[in-house]
Amino acid sequence: MPAPIPRQRAIPAAESGQAPAAPTIGDTSGDTSGATSGATPGDGFGATPGVTSGETSGSASEGMEVPRPETPRTQDAVNGTHAGPGGPAGHLTLLMIEDDPGGSPIVPELLDPTGKPIRVRTARNLTEAERLLTDDVHCILLDLALTAPGRAADGADDELAVLKHVLRIAPRHAVLALTASGDTERGAEAVRVGAQDYLFRDELDGRLLSRAIRYAVERKRSDRAERKLTESKLRAQENARLERGLLPTPLLDGSPLHFAARYRPGRSRALLGGDFYDTVRTPDGTVHAMIGDVCGHGPDEAALGVELRIAWRALTLAGLCGDELLGTLQQVLEHERSDDEIFATLCTVDIAPDGRRAGLCLAGHPSPLLACPGRPAELLPYDNNGPALGLLPGARWPRMQVELGAEWSLMLYTDGLIEGRIGEGRRERLGQDGMVAMVRRQLAEGLRGEELLRAAVNEVRDLNGGELTDDVAVVLLDRAP
Repeated sequence: MPAPIPRQRAIPAAESGQAPAAPTIGDTSGDTSGATSGATPGDGFGATPGVTSGETSGSASEGMEVPRPETPRTQDAVNGTHAGPGGPAGHLTLLMIEDDPGGSPIVPELLDPTGKPIRVRTARNLTEAERLLTDDVHCILLDLALTAPGRAADGADDELAVLKHVLRIAPRHAVLALTASGDTERGAEAVRVGAQDYLFRDELDGRLLSRAIRYAVERKRSDRAERKLTESKLRAQENARLERGLLPTPLLDGSPLHFAARYRPGRSRALLGGDFYDTVRTPDGTVHAMIGDVCGHGPDEAALGVELRIAWRALTLAGLCGDELLGTLQQVLEHERSDDEIFATLCTVDIAPDGRRAGLCLAGHPSPLLACPGRPAELLPYDNNGPALGLLPGARWPRMQVELGAEWSLMLYTDGLIEGRIGEGRRERLGQDGMVAMVRRQLAEGLRGEELLRAAVNEVRDLNGGELTDDVAVVLLDRAP
């Protein structure tokens, strides 16, 4: 029996590196080159002996004898460089995956919106396609009749297996599905699976294909941008929920005291900064309040502030107070901080069950403001202010006894409230004296509770001429007879 003779055919320009301009579909005239002297082994997925895959820029090579006027060869150096799948900076590049590119009518010159030729690469099977699928490819034209790896030859398992395979290996590229004319159902299913559009083989021409390529690339870019925006929004919402969950919920059940707080992180688009606060009531009726500030206001400082707040609540509910409590918090800070230079200031107040007196401990923190009826609001004593946590090993923090009276308002705050700029040129800081004068005036205007805190923070921001750069936290405890 004689040995079979391999089928011989002219190699289309899309494979040989030439792309003759064809005025009509099916015109395959023009010079061919690139045939090998022997058969090229395929991988079993429609490879044709004696043919190699190639690329074309839509014009003939310079100096070749062709039956039409010679056109200059298009090169990247002349027409610009390729961009990634997200969008072209020069040529658009099409990767055509078809088991018989020579029998395909898709050989006319394809032009992008600027009139530049669309480069065409051809692959006879998915193995070649993976090799040719580089970042400068913008669109893939896939013949749905191609056999996918591991798929039965009769195609009984999954008609879109080849498309799903291409979508897996090219998730960032636009894909056009090529199917038989009239097979609308299969084409629509291809779009549902992930292709940008589908085309009928017998109705295809250069103008339609050029437009479809541009549309597919733009739609893919739009889909990616929309997906990234959606993912960004979901991450922002998740972060917001997480940060809100890290803000404290006061535990004051059974206490006659009224609680209010105002919090404004210095970081843009953040809900949590390096400032932290908390308030709890222990079983003996004592109300414990705390406010602190980790140096800096980035995410690491915010995380450390949350750790210190949770540790303070646990230690307070366990019965620790004053110097013993602050000493233990310093140990927590020293173990959790990422740098030995990080420190935190802290103010703690424990209010007796009768509400008339309190113990005050300051660790490098501004002293609270006390307002009582019949006398001006004033700062509590801060002569025995101890060092900030994390500065001095073995430091001590004296606890001062403070008389509050029968009716009062106690405001704890961080330095973000007093370090805003004021005056012409914003060269001076508000300072504690400026804050005290401001709160006195607001109290005289009848502001209390949430309204007082809102007015104080807003006025400090207005005096600063815009948003404050540091975190701001303010806590207000009120006792009425």
